[in-house]
Amino acid sequence: MSATASRPAPSGTARSGRFAQPLLGAFLLAATVDLAALLAGLDTVHLVAKPLLMPLLAAYAAVRGGPRLLIAALLFGWGGDVFLLADNDLAFLLGMGSFAVGHVCYLTLFGRGRARGSLAAAVAYAVVLVLFLVLIWPDLPAELRAPLTGYSLLLTAMAWRAGVLGRYAAAGGALFLLSDALIATGIAEWPQLPAPGFWVMLTYIAAQLLLALGVLTAGARGGAVGTGAYRDRGIST
Repeated sequence: MSATASRPAPSGTARSGRFAQPLLGAFLLAATVDLAALLAGLDTVHLVAKPLLMPLLAAYAAVRGGPRLLIAALLFGWGGDVFLLADNDLAFLLGMGSFAVGHVCYLTLFGRGRARGSLAAAVAYAVVLVLFLVLIWPDLPAELRAPLTGYSLLLTAMAWRAGVLGRYAAAGGALFLLSDALIATGIAEWPQLPAPGFWVMLTYIAAQLLLALGVLTAGARGGAVGTGAYRDRGIST
């Protein structure tokens, strides 16, 4: 056994590591409560549970030693969640803006690596984006067309670039795109699935969790965003 392997982890790191699983468990519990509330039509429970999700996931990422840009992306997601609880156009635009800043954080984080995104995936995402915008454009309110188009371009770039970190992050990016597409179809008053809010939140929660796990896993193996820093800090994966 090497000296490095036998060296005990710093006590502060060990104490922080003990909080990781309880925080992840609390996040999953809040997610379950929120999704159940949406299915049951319990609006008050949803209003309480939804704002808890991203702070709990951000806290989990923090004690796992996640990079600041990941934590910032999750917290800007929390800002978007809170704004979207209000049912008015200004709150919607503020929420979209908060999510957009979160996507910039993700894009910056994903851009730190040397890996190049798949050209085939880029073409596929571009085709899907163009087709979706062409189809939904006539049904969108005129004042939301420009901001939704800009936001969609940013989100699609993030979803594509997430693939450089592996399958977890790639799936998270794709699910984020799907979640926001479901919101857009609701704005356009297209036919919806039963309990549309449930499907929006299910795909969104899964997206943020998979993106976080993708970043943490890449960092733990010395990948594009971490250069082995998490292992050096004695944090297990």
